[in-house]
Amino acid sequence: MGVEQGQPHIEFRAVEVSYRTHKDALQSFSLQIKKGEFVFLVGTTGAGKSTLLKLLSREVNPSKGAVVVDGKEINRQLALFIPRLRRKMGIVPQDYALLPKKTVEENIAYASRAAGKTRRQTRRRTPFILMGVHLLHKAKSFPEELSGGERQRVAIGRSLVNDPPLILADEPTGNLDPEHSMEIMQLLLDLNDRGSTVIVATHDMLVVDQVPARIIRLEEGRIISDSGPVERPKSEPVETEVIPLIAVVEGNEDAPIEPVEELELHVEESGTEEVQQKPDEQPEAVETKEDGEDA
Repeated sequence: MGVEQGQPHIEFRAVEVSYRTHKDALQSFSLQIKKGEFVFLVGTTGAGKSTLLKLLSREVNPSKGAVVVDGKEINRQLALFIPRLRRKMGIVPQDYALLPKKTVEENIAYASRAAGKTRRQTRRRTPFILMGVHLLHKAKSFPEELSGGERQRVAIGRSLVNDPPLILADEPTGNLDPEHSMEIMQLLLDLNDRGSTVIVATHDMLVVDQVPARIIRLEEGRIISDSGPVERPKSEPVETEVIPLIAVVEGNEDAPIEPVEELELHVEESGTEEVQQKPDEQPEAVETKEDGEDA
């Protein structure tokens, strides 16, 4: 993906973070990341990788300094701003965070409705998201029926419901074997090729060594090396180029969907389970019955 010049997409300005149990998680930390970059944050446990991601999603506020996203100092924003900030991010957790009693398609749909999408948008987008993460054939499966790699792909699919310009992935291959790890990285590379800035915290050097990307190495809350932005050729998808179809549908809600039988998925919603909320974020209402017009 080509890296855009000009104002940084993300900037950390002399940021310090201190925890009660870990006194200096970040020490006078400064960093700039441009739009369109693919960045690895590497280092041992406790180096500060996850803290950086949590600063961007406002799970953590700096003790000192500023965190700037698209020109806005997000650490000074009011709490009511946080849900809107996170809708512009795709957050991929290490532990999948799937709802165990919902199928793959219901997990995607639930995240979509919680993010404010209408029922119609959710019904139309869900099959394309499943295609994008190569799980259309698993739409009716439950999480316990999936492999670790498949569960992580569902987690990535949930993060795509708002077609986010920024993807944050915390140890996305931590529980996977090498084959499935590269499969997940290829999906993230495909998203980067579409324009998303991707930041991955990892200690999986086997993966890092195989992906041409910027590598920032952390140790005890400081940057000890930075390879700088990397221009790389557009990656080839693992299977077929299907993720861009999501953007096509999003751009034209009235466009007809090709009458392909496997795309005709009926997504049901049940309000019996809660979407995991980040600190400071207020849960958003998810309607459970289709008894009126779309929002």
